[in-house]
Amino acid sequence: MKRTTRRPARTAPWHPYAWQTQSLLLAYPDDRFPPRLALTHKVAPALPEAVAEPLLRFTAHAERTPGADLAAAYVATFDHRKRCCPYLTYYAHGDTRKRGVALLRMKQTYAEAGWRLSDDELPDHLAVVLEFAATDPATGHRLLTEHRAGLELLRLALADEGSPWAHVLDSVSATLPALAGDEHEAVVRLAADGPPEEQVGLDPYASPVFLPDPVVGGHR
Repeated sequence: MKRTTRRPARTAPWHPYAWQTQSLLLAYPDDRFPPRLALTHKVAPALPEAVAEPLLRFTAHAERTPGADLAAAYVATFDHRKRCCPYLTYYAHGDTRKRGVALLRMKQTYAEAGWRLSDDELPDHLAVVLEFAATDPATGHRLLTEHRAGLELLRLALADEGSPWAHVLDSVSATLPALAGDEHEAVVRLAADGPPEEQVGLDPYASPVFLPDPVVGGHR
């Protein structure tokens, strides 16, 4: 049987800047959020138009929205709407044993790259994956591409909700290859059937109750 070898992911010099910025904008909008919006304006000119414009649309919305309202919208979107789940392995595996294995493998990937998570962070939160990708672009690109179908489903769900964070997902998608045939089929299947529903086997990864708040250069 002929064995195919996956080529290393191709990344450009601007990819880490895009992924770090996207990671910061997907964090909970607390009192540290305004400097992240200002950083976006500094980074955007160095990014391709398809990546930069959605980020600037998001910052424009965030800058004219009172902080308390933006924070409430964040919680309502990511905490209370299951279809807008930011945990990438959920889309493929739901709350099943397979998701526990996927989380462990992702954490091992981080460890092999010398990257450690704090105890209150799950490795598949999109903000965490993006921050890792900013530090290890080739491996991070592979992880994001492996979860391309889930990312697309999240992007579509946010757009359906009219969420401003859909712009950030538009920007993330613009950093990745276009959906291929199999990925289109996966998106259709996920949209129709949803993730698997078996509710066991996630220990030591319990259902998430904490949304990580990544910062430049490391974790809390």
